[in-house]
Amino acid sequence: MQIVSSKVDEKYVVGVDYGTLSGRALLVRVSDGSEVATAVFEYPHAVIEDSLPQSGKKLPPDWALQVPADYVAVLKNTVPAVLKESGINPDDVIGISTDFTACTVLPVKQDGTPLCELEEFWNDPHSYVKLWKHHSAQPHADRINELAHSRGEKWINRYGGKISSEWEFAKALQVLEDAPSLYAAIDHWIEAADWITWQLTGTYVKNICTAGYKAIYQDGHYPSPEFLAALNPGFRDFVKTKVEHPLGQLGDRAGSLSKEAAAWTGLREGIAVAVGNVDAHVSAAAANAVKPGQMVAIMGTSTCHVMVSDVLSEVPGMCGVVEGGIVPEQWGYEAGQSGVGDIFGWFANTFASEKYEALAKERGVDVHTLLSELSSERSVGEHGLVALDWESGNRSTLVDHNLSGLIIGMTLATKPEDVYRALVESTAFGARKIIETFNASGVPVKEFIAAGGLIKNKFVMQIYADVLKIPVYIIRSQQGPALGAAIHAAVAAGAYPDIQSASAAMGGVEKVSYQPISANSTVYDKLYAHYNSLYETFGHNGMMHDLRAIRDRAIAGGK
Repeated sequence: MQIVSSKVDEKYVVGVDYGTLSGRALLVRVSDGSEVATAVFEYPHAVIEDSLPQSGKKLPPDWALQVPADYVAVLKNTVPAVLKESGINPDDVIGISTDFTACTVLPVKQDGTPLCELEEFWNDPHSYVKLWKHHSAQPHADRINELAHSRGEKWINRYGGKISSEWEFAKALQVLEDAPSLYAAIDHWIEAADWITWQLTGTYVKNICTAGYKAIYQDGHYPSPEFLAALNPGFRDFVKTKVEHPLGQLGDRAGSLSKEAAAWTGLREGIAVAVGNVDAHVSAAAANAVKPGQMVAIMGTSTCHVMVSDVLSEVPGMCGVVEGGIVPEQWGYEAGQSGVGDIFGWFANTFASEKYEALAKERGVDVHTLLSELSSERSVGEHGLVALDWESGNRSTLVDHNLSGLIIGMTLATKPEDVYRALVESTAFGARKIIETFNASGVPVKEFIAAGGLIKNKFVMQIYADVLKIPVYIIRSQQGPALGAAIHAAVAAGAYPDIQSASAAMGGVEKVSYQPISANSTVYDKLYAHYNSLYETFGHNGMMHDLRAIRDRAIAGGK
């Protein structure tokens, strides 16, 4: 990255973005949000989906784990790297903040030690971090939802009527019932967003964002002991003994950088460390989209849709609405799609033939870019296909990770680029479904702002504009979450009075947007009607659930 010239009295902040496969540090100038230097560190253990790293113990389907030491390694490698690259005086850095994927949760002892680092638990998969896309707790989520509705729990409608298998309670209930001795050893069931802040400060502060969206904290309360006991008697005291902890508001100071963390990072001991946050939610600040009606879609392996509103409404299938969940004293809404970039990657990496790989090499591009280029040469609808974007389940609006993908209309003339385009379109249709649900629920979406890795793909962005039939604005920063985290660090350090003013000074969108092409939108309306029909049919007819059950029995040897 090109170094931004600095004044002698300029101050800086660091934002550290923890993604699915790597962590990124971004050094940012406080006065205007200029990005000075960045560094990335890939997790040595990546995502553990097949077997445990030390013993090789096999994992069941739909598991996704990580190693917490990889997160500390990000701090040790990236922050010193941005300081070195920039050449600034570390004393001019006044704060640091982190964001994380969510719900990414881990079991720890009273002092914060992860259970996977203890000799007695290192070979138990439940002792590791459960990544956001760990979906094997779906049966536990189903039980939570059924019980909540049967008891008339008011909080369930704040989550669109369904709690996700990705969230804290479903994952914890799975631990209790699969590994009760390990469950008993847990002192804190903690979001990685809070754990990494704890590593920086030596103080555990639970952030309001993940507490509200992922731990069912509403109106000052978690689910009652009576509700939890009805799920499992051993779950009665889960909140009291493993979850409940003082909450920090977004933009607040969680504590000061400890001596140990200062040695890891090269930063000055005692600088401000902001309360932890989620990668999607901090991106709203990076886009300066902290006003009602501005939906920010953070588009990467999955997509998270967030927006601020001054109205409380119950939106079917949303991931949650939380007071102070994006900015203090406003309602923050979240919805999402479990798979987007993951779907494109799965197809390109699995189904592109050697012929396509050779052609991509000849053109000097990767297979994704080649498929995008070939797809863009076709007219809208020319492939004769429509697909459902559920290869990783459905987060919104059905909240069901036992659903699976579907492509309809294939013939012997169908080419890889046709399928690739249909998959891209399916994710745009999924985004349209979410927006229409918000609009119908009295929370109007007036602007759509894209962030994340997929904003680099012009082909994908134009399809979204055509399908949504509204302009698609692009966040100015290509490191949206890291910039958003840095903005929160600036607030925590006292450089700005609140997130809104810091966002206005340090965030923003590109001047040029993607405008819908009317002729394309007309055809997409017809394809979307078919998508909707498939959505309602296969979302409720049980076929995909049965197929998954047949698969699971076969994997288990027919048991």
